[in-house]
Amino acid sequence: MSDDAVGRNANRSTTPDSSAFHAYISGNWAEHTDTPAREREQSPFCAARRAALSAEFVGMTLVFPASPEQVRAYDSFHPYRAHSAFSYYTGWGADTVPDSILVLSPNGDAHDATLFYRLPAGRGTEEFYSNADIGEFWVGRRPTPDHVAIELGIPTRSLEELDTLLAEADATWAIVREADPALTSRLDAVRGDVDSRDADLHRAASEQRLVKDSFEIAEIRRAVAATAKGFDDVLSRLEDVVAHRRGERLIEGVFSTRARTDGNHVGYDTIAAAGAHACILHWTRNDGEVRDGSLVLMDAGVEVESLYTADITRTFPVNGKFSETQRLVYEAVREAADAAFAIVTPGIIFREVHAAAMAVIARHVSDWGFLPVPLEESLAESGGHHRRYMVHGTSHHLGLDVHDCGQARKEFYKDGVVREGMVFTIEPGLYFQPDDLTVPEKFRGIGVRIEDNIVVTATGAENLSAAIPRTADEVERWVTRLRG
Repeated sequence: MSDDAVGRNANRSTTPDSSAFHAYISGNWAEHTDTPAREREQSPFCAARRAALSAEFVGMTLVFPASPEQVRAYDSFHPYRAHSAFSYYTGWGADTVPDSILVLSPNGDAHDATLFYRLPAGRGTEEFYSNADIGEFWVGRRPTPDHVAIELGIPTRSLEELDTLLAEADATWAIVREADPALTSRLDAVRGDVDSRDADLHRAASEQRLVKDSFEIAEIRRAVAATAKGFDDVLSRLEDVVAHRRGERLIEGVFSTRARTDGNHVGYDTIAAAGAHACILHWTRNDGEVRDGSLVLMDAGVEVESLYTADITRTFPVNGKFSETQRLVYEAVREAADAAFAIVTPGIIFREVHAAAMAVIARHVSDWGFLPVPLEESLAESGGHHRRYMVHGTSHHLGLDVHDCGQARKEFYKDGVVREGMVFTIEPGLYFQPDDLTVPEKFRGIGVRIEDNIVVTATGAENLSAAIPRTADEVERWVTRLRG
């Protein structure tokens, strides 16, 4: 048992340590009957990804940790989730063994991949029953090396063998630093300070994910489909939601049930913002009541077992009917979203998507008399007055991370050329804070966002979430039908 595990469990552990107990618990177990291993669908895609990365780092050793478990409180952990770069190059998703590490070792102009992970601890070992952190009696059986190697198409070795390899590290090694800080510190002590090489690796891994392959797009479709069902689930429970003093939390819980049923987990903390809470962009406390006559801004996404996620927002009237002002704001936001979607095609610059949406937002708030300057002045680079009512961006890339490819350089992301196979969000909004004196009282406390997930095609774009109602009329019928 690790020193950390011993310390955490010392005050509550009653595990016997007698030789008689060890002998008795080690024997008389039936043989495991394992399901035959088969190569996973994503394995060839991952091999191609590794090969593409290898060409950019000839002669270097590249290290991708899956990450350790993260302590939530003392001796309990957050639900485990492997680092996205690790999953991208291995294909190991929700069933990743914590602390696993992918190493790409140079071999001429290419690299050899090796996956180091914690091998199974047999029933004759002390770890099996005594280690509450990793013992199989506590957390379940780990897969065999042959099983992992066949499924992922990567040779496997014991995690314990990594120490020998790390002793050979030098300045030609690079690691995704954030994935496992302790391992990064060990590596730094051997190879010296090479932060720039690490940054180059993280940047390259992020930029490679900007264009999705067919497996990734299919997984995001699955995530979107499950998310759509989660939204339906919520609307079908609105009577219970309205009746509860913490209706927002019921929304969160209902959606989470769908995420755990049809996927791995939620891709990020669900935003279930009712009434004026919708004006708080990242409202995740979700402890408010939900009242008839108010709007709910729900921003949620299911993460599937491969760890790809959806990211969808819908704003709906709890009673199934927008008020005149709510509808006015809602349709302005939808118009902005449609304008942004309409310009998406290979060859445009990514930031133009945001500009298209903002032009519509600015025009509406100007027409409503909210701006202290003419529309043209607000839209000028030195203006931006309309951004008071929408301070966030319109689009971000989507994939293994809800805000995918975050380490990519500006010239490849914000100022990058849109390419076929990119997947990103379109999510304009309007938010009129309840204490905003620049708008009439009837607008105050209204927050609306509409967010869809799109994939760029050869000739334009496909809205992956188009089946989820979007227009004000569609949303009213949707709520009325499912609320009953």
